Amino acid sequence: MSQPAAAAVAAQPQGQAAAGRQGGGLGQSLAGIVRMAVFWYFASKFFGPKRAPTEPGLLMSNLFQKGEPMDMWMYLSENDKFSDFGNEDALIWHETNIPYAVWTPTSTRTHTLTYYPTEALKHNGSLYAHVYFSRSGYPVDPTDPEYEQKSAFGRTHPIVAYLRKSKAGHKKSLLGDSDESEEKLPPKENKESEDKEEGPVEYISYWKPNVTINLVDDFTRYPQNNIPPNVAPYLNVDPTTNSYYPTVFFNEFWLLRDKLTALNKTVKELTLNLEVSPISMTKWQLFLQIEQSFQVHRSYGSMLEGEADELKVYGSFQLCPFRLLPFFWTLFCSVW
Repeated sequence: MSQPAAAAVAAQPQGQAAAGRQGGGLGQSLAGIVRMAVFWYFASKFFGPKRAPTEPGLLMSNLFQKGEPMDMWMYLSENDKFSDFGNEDALIWHETNIPYAVWTPTSTRTHTLTYYPTEALKHNGSLYAHVYFSRSGYPVDPTDPEYEQKSAFGRTHPIVAYLRKSKAGHKKSLLGDSDESEEKLPPKENKESEDKEEGPVEYISYWKPNVTINLVDDFTRYPQNNIPPNVAPYLNVDPTTNSYYPTVFFNEFWLLRDKLTALNKTVKELTLNLEVSPISMTKWQLFLQIEQSFQVHRSYGSMLEGEADELKVYGSFQLCPFRLLPFFWTLFCSVW
């Protein structure tokens, strides 16, 4: 190397080297999480314990057919239980003839509305979305004479999240984009300042501006007494037929914390973006496995609050376009 070139390399700011190391560490963290999620999914799918053949009469199947038209109702209520189907003020969205588990121009429906919060909601109150589906033409109200249990189903989802109040001035980006240098105190002073800052944890309510409802494309015939553990929590079984309704997944993978709105007495109106659309079984399971991997890292203390969001953003805009994870990340993006 020539002397001018060597001098140029030596003159590079130490901050750039640190940023490079930080970016590399973030990439390695995301690589590990995605690798764990994808490996677990395919290992359990192809190398899991072989189940003994089950009698056809003991297998559960989907109550609905592929492409069958469905109607949808969404109600908002401050109670987690809902039965006031005749309340038109609570009904905020209604769609008809949604084809189930097929990808057509009419499979995805969207709606945006403005919500005016009550005083109770401004003061740490709760709000729930009660979403109901039925075969087209069938009601979802159990008191309706034409109601049919195997033709209607529903799920409830909270619109308000309760999270720790963010501390201003103590957030550090994992992406290394900030040019500000942090002033480090001696170890003793750092310890004293941390002790002073520690106190009762304050939780506040946040508004979720997006509600994405995914209907899972799943027609697997599951053994009644041996449902896979990654599916069982989401399976809604009809007790009269022992078959299951279409799985409803409230997709919050891209609902990042910086998109949430803190609720307080100054909030006058809120925007709510709604979407209902199909999702493939593989994509749904990958979402679940990546979120589970985040939970594992949090339980081990290797991931702090908010870092999962930064990893998602970093992976979306950095890793996927440049294929830094040739196999795992390309596979993940292919089902996106």
